[in-house]
Amino acid sequence: MKGAAPRSIQVTISISFTVVALVCMLAMGIALYQRFAVRSEKMLTESTQLTLDQTVINLEDYLRSMRRMSDAIYYNVIKDQDISKETPVYQMNLLYEAHKDYLISLALYSDKGELICASPVGVEKPDVDVTDQTWFQSALQKPENLHFSLPHVQNIFVDDPTFRYYWVISLSRNVELNRGGVPGQGVLLVDMNYAVIEQMMEGVNDNPSEQYVYLCDRNGNIIYHPMLMQISAGLYRENNAYAAAYDDGSHKEVFQGQTRIVTVETMSYTGWKLVSVIPTSNSYLGMKDTRYFAVMVLSITLLAMLILNRLVARRVTRPIVKLNDSIREIEMGNVKPSIYIGGPSEIEHLGRTLRDSYNQINVLMKEMVASQEEKRKSELDALQSQINPHFLYNTLDSIVWMIEGEKYSDAVFMITQLASLFRVSLSSGKTIIPIEDEIRHASNYMNIQKVRFKDAFSIDFDIDDEIKSFCTVKLIVQPILENAVYYGVKDMEDGEIKVKGYKGEDGDIYITVSDNGFGMSEEQLEFLLTDDTRVRKKGSGVGLINVQRRIQLRFGQQYGLKIESEPDEGTVVTIHLPAIPYNPENAKALETGKEQGNEE
Repeated sequence: MKGAAPRSIQVTISISFTVVALVCMLAMGIALYQRFAVRSEKMLTESTQLTLDQTVINLEDYLRSMRRMSDAIYYNVIKDQDISKETPVYQMNLLYEAHKDYLISLALYSDKGELICASPVGVEKPDVDVTDQTWFQSALQKPENLHFSLPHVQNIFVDDPTFRYYWVISLSRNVELNRGGVPGQGVLLVDMNYAVIEQMMEGVNDNPSEQYVYLCDRNGNIIYHPMLMQISAGLYRENNAYAAAYDDGSHKEVFQGQTRIVTVETMSYTGWKLVSVIPTSNSYLGMKDTRYFAVMVLSITLLAMLILNRLVARRVTRPIVKLNDSIREIEMGNVKPSIYIGGPSEIEHLGRTLRDSYNQINVLMKEMVASQEEKRKSELDALQSQINPHFLYNTLDSIVWMIEGEKYSDAVFMITQLASLFRVSLSSGKTIIPIEDEIRHASNYMNIQKVRFKDAFSIDFDIDDEIKSFCTVKLIVQPILENAVYYGVKDMEDGEIKVKGYKGEDGDIYITVSDNGFGMSEEQLEFLLTDDTRVRKKGSGVGLINVQRRIQLRFGQQYGLKIESEPDEGTVVTIHLPAIPYNPENAKALETGKEQGNEE
């Protein structure tokens, strides 16, 4: 039966689609659950909105009754009475007695802060100046409005005989006073009993859930909060400043890491905001059983899906895994990998194609390696042959001039230095030489140049002995010195060139060539190591970009030259090389390009 089974992968994929259908069903179930959760949240929000509407009605009825009483005192008593003859204290006492369950006190002041009359008490505290209080100033500054203060302790009149402290909300308004026919301004104060509002709000907050309702003014200042004491003590925080800016309706917010549903209702005239806060976790409490059931069904379905998916995946991926193991052998550099050919017809075709492609790539790689090696050798030979005959001509001309001038010792010195120079340049056809030989070659070159330019500049070599036995590409220091001479110090009276070689903290080798010449701008620096089309007008013709390429051809892209320069400040060229000891094995490996390949 196993042999008769179809080998097409399409059969296996059809089974996978069955599993996908099951997953889609699970996704649909989750979506329905989420829809149910959203609906539950909406119902809770609507219920909260109804509660807020009723609470707003109750609060507005209370505030409206206070405004009506204030209107009655003003229009029916104060406005028609001459206070220079008689104060309206009797009428105020009658109104107070009729509304004493909702009031703490009534008081009438002149615009200078003088108490005219009050009910039920009329003795002010000796240190009270009402002109400094907000309710008094608001009434005089905006005479057309009624003003409601924030809750505070009644602090104007002499303490009650029962020594009780009353929390009040002050309703103040500007009134016209008649003093013997002379009109004047005054302030009517109605201290409402804060306990009435507190009782209304406590009734709304009488529920065991985490939902609560608080009251604030239009600026976000809290008038009532079920946790007002904790807020005052800094033990609890409320997002009241932002809630006051919300439009009426429900909003979602994240406060202190908790997602909440905030419902806002604005009270007419006062602009107070009644705010309901429902943590989203609270809206799901009624769905606890539904959630547990959904999780249980989902878990069982997921378990069944995992088992089925495991069986299907094992059947589908077994040939693919074997083919992948073959590819992994190729990645690890196995010369003769065992490429899997089997499984469904599609996988078998892939295996055969991979094997044929691998064989073709091997043939092409061998041809490419041989071609690249020849190209590399040709490039190095071409670069090393770029020494300009002009330098040789000038040197020989200087030697002839010395001989004619019977300066035989100087001529012998020049010929000796030139011979040593070419001995290092040839190096038996080698490209990799010790740093010591490269520095000797550079020293010979500079000795010749100093004679030619009649010691117009000084040269100083400071090479640590520990780096002299390490490998370098030949003819990399001399072109840099040549640039320092021709473009740096040739036309100076006190030119200085310094060559320093050392091993850095990272273990690599650094050779710096610095001069105090004319330097160059950032625009010139930008092209020194990138533009190989520039024509050199002076020197040997071996540009810095060629030195950079020769170093990177042997040691890798992370090595090469770094140039720093500023106009009139000189130039510093740093050669960065790896610390590879010079011995026949390393020199041979670098000559054939193996070390370069490893470095890259």
